[in-house]
Amino acid sequence: MGNDPNQLDHADVRIPPPLIYVAGLVLGLALDKALPRVPFPQTPSRVAALFCVALWAVLMVWSFGLFRRAHTSIIPVKPTTALVVSGPYRFTRNPIYVGFVCLYLGLALWFGIFWAFILLPAVIAVIQYYVIAREEQYLEQKFGKEYLEYKSCVRRWI
Repeated sequence: MGNDPNQLDHADVRIPPPLIYVAGLVLGLALDKALPRVPFPQTPSRVAALFCVALWAVLMVWSFGLFRRAHTSIIPVKPTTALVVSGPYRFTRNPIYVGFVCLYLGLALWFGIFWAFILLPAVIAVIQYYVIAREEQYLEQKFGKEYLEYKSCVRRWI
């Protein structure tokens, strides 16, 4: 086990990114219970929520399909064997995390979790500094110039 080269061949992301988004929603829900706010108008909130969740689903299915075709792992604690730069990766280096923001917003809208909106910048900051920064460092080390060129042409978020 100690001699396995794949043990070090990953981005060293220590917290599964979806849990960071879940933590923001749960904390927002707890704050909503402790400090209730005026509810969102239901129909517009539900329509916006459905749009956000649909966008999340499209980004996830598309991204997962691209990773599968490239024969590389989507899981940050596993080795990356190829750069994926097509599909939504032409517009953002992190369509999966953008998708999770959409899901987060969709759930916050659907369930009227006001405080989740206030917490979203903190959630994004945690994703940025504890997940994306590690992934970018790993990809720079693994793919060098190829990743740096991609990084110079495509925005981190949107």
